[in-house]
Order: sequence, then C-alpha cells, then structure tokens
Amino acid sequence: MRVLAAMSGGVDSAVAAARAVDAGHDVVGVHLALSRMPGTLRTGSRGCCTVEDSNDAWRACDKLGIPYYVWDFSERFKEDVVQDFIDEYAAGRTPNPCMRCNERIKFAALLEKAIALGFDAVCTGHYAKVITDADGNPELHRAADWAKDQSYVLGVLTHEQLKHSMFPLADTPSKAEVRAEAEARGLSVAKKPDSHDICFISDGDTAGWLAEKIEMTDGDIVDETGNKVGGHTGANQFTVGQRRGLKLGTPAADGKPRFVLEIRPKENKVVVGPHALLAIDSIQGIKVSWAGLPIAEVATGEEFDCYAQVRAHGDPVPARAFVTEETDDAGTRQQLHVTLVEPLRGVAPGQTIVLYQGSRVLGQATIDTARSLARPELS
Repeated sequence: MRVLAAMSGGVDSAVAAARAVDAGHDVVGVHLALSRMPGTLRTGSRGCCTVEDSNDAWRACDKLGIPYYVWDFSERFKEDVVQDFIDEYAAGRTPNPCMRCNERIKFAALLEKAIALGFDAVCTGHYAKVITDADGNPELHRAADWAKDQSYVLGVLTHEQLKHSMFPLADTPSKAEVRAEAEARGLSVAKKPDSHDICFISDGDTAGWLAEKIEMTDGDIVDETGNKVGGHTGANQFTVGQRRGLKLGTPAADGKPRFVLEIRPKENKVVVGPHALLAIDSIQGIKVSWAGLPIAEVATGEEFDCYAQVRAHGDPVPARAFVTEETDDAGTRQQLHVTLVEPLRGVAPGQTIVLYQGSRVLGQATIDTARSLARPELS
C-alpha cells in the first residue's frame, strides 16, 4: 500500500512510520505546519507541531530513508481548531482542541489530501487499534496498553476514515518499548519528552489568552436556587468545578465552599453550589458521530448498555444511552442521551463524551448539557 505517515516530530509517529516501512508499504512522511508564526506555538518538551518538531520529523524520515514533505495547514488549523476553541469558550463551553485537530485536520483535511494524491492510508503514532469484522467493516478499539490508549481522541473518526487509518502501535505493550525500539533504530527522538497542553497558547496562560479574544462583561453569580450571591467581570473566565477566585458576597448557609456548577453565557450568569452537585449523572450530546457502523440500537432508538468516558485519560463509567432524532429545515440531527450509573464530577458542556462496549469505541458526541438529577432546574 501507499501510506502517508503523519510525522509529528515525536517518538511515537517515528516508530509507527518505521513499522509501516518494515511491513513493506511505500511510505512517505509529512509534517503539518500549523502556524505561519512559529513563536505562537509551544516549544521544547511541552510543544506540538513546532519548528523543532519539524526538524525532528525530517531527521526521522532521513534515517528511515523515506521522502519527507511539510504541508501548510495553518489556515485550516486557525479556522477549524483555534477559532473553534474561541467560539466554544465564548458560548460557555469547554472544548477539547486536540479532539478537533484529530477530527478536522489529521483525519479530514490530511486524509482527504492523501486520498486525492493516491495514498491508500494515513499512518499515525496513536495508541489505538482498527479491527475488521467478518463483513470487512472497520471498528475502532482500545490499544493493548490501556495506560497509553488514545482511542478517546480518535472517537471522532467515521466509518470511511477508519477504512484509511493505520495505527502500527496498536499492540505495543508499553511506551517504554516504543522508546527502546526508537533507540535501537538510531532515531534521535528516542528520549524526547511527550508533548502536553494546548500548542497554540505559547505561555500556557489559557485564561489570559482568552481574555484578549473574548469580550468580558460584568454579571451575576447565583446559587443553585437562582439567588444572587456575588458578581463577576466575565462569565467566560470560569470553568465548571472551579472553587477559587469566586469572591462571593453571600456565604453558604452551611459555611462550606461553593463550586461553579454551570456557565450561562447568554445570560452572562455563573451558577455555583455545593460540591455534591458537581456529580453529573445526566448528559445530552450533539454533533453525534459513530466510529464505524453504528450498533443496531442507534437506528431503533432503543436504550443500550455502554461505558462513557469524558476525558482523554479519564476512567470509563457504566452508563445507559439512547439516540433520538430531530428534523427541521437544516436537516436531521441526532441527539445522544446518556444516564451515568456512576456519576462523574466536573463534566462541562463542550467536552466530548465517547461511548464504549468492551474495548470497542461506539462513537462520540459533544456534550450540550450535563447536570445532576438531584439539582433542580433553574428558571
């Protein structure tokens, strides 16, 4: 097969490309330039897709003896990831930019271009597995090493995208083995630290960065019953689960601290309450997609058992889910309804919920509402 290896500049993508070469594929390496101003991206061990990473990717391809190219996806990244991040926060939601990058850049824009150029698959260093069922349909599953499993951030992949996705690290038992293999192959990235945090916020100050992009206006802080207990200088500066910096004028009756339960940007209002009400057991999701063919219950609307995960490195919890559809002039859209058997804390609209059955990823949705069934609805 002709394989396009997405080279991030890290050890995982380098070893994944090496294994694709060993498997006899015709491999070409490509690094994605996501900013025309490299200084706006993080550097060093905390970086992702920086100039340093581009150089590391080139050295890896040179060592493997495969062609290397840099593709400029900066405009697409700015629109589909950075602007989406700003818009979501402005709407009072908490987005996952890495999820959007996988969905819209690495497995949409990149894959589209790869197929147009005659490639059969895109190879990445993600820890996840594609399994083909008896009818030849791809399914997305967790990797062998659950500690490094990245199937959550790949939950946005569709049936067609999975047909052209290759994850050579799927059955690797540990990251230590990947590093050892890289060192044995003479790859200079063998000991390179993993990347973390948001790549386009160079100093790591997300709140300060957003303050320059989103207009902040004064508003009310109310408790779970709707009574005003304080004020704020901009609802978008808060996050669900936050305790510090609330500066409430009215203490709770029991004297215990309050936490942010909800952000209402249209009303410019922040809802606070006791820690117990952070335990979320009811979630509704929009922008639903299915990783492979959807299970039968999706079409029938029947409830099904599953496990739900709301963070990349969070623990999945047992849940029950069902799907409904609504139709208007814009078309038909699915909504995902999930009841968590074991409540989760700090869940916020804008986050992604990914559903599993066993090791298989069923699909995902963007959380639209997340609440505790024990908390009354606010007017």
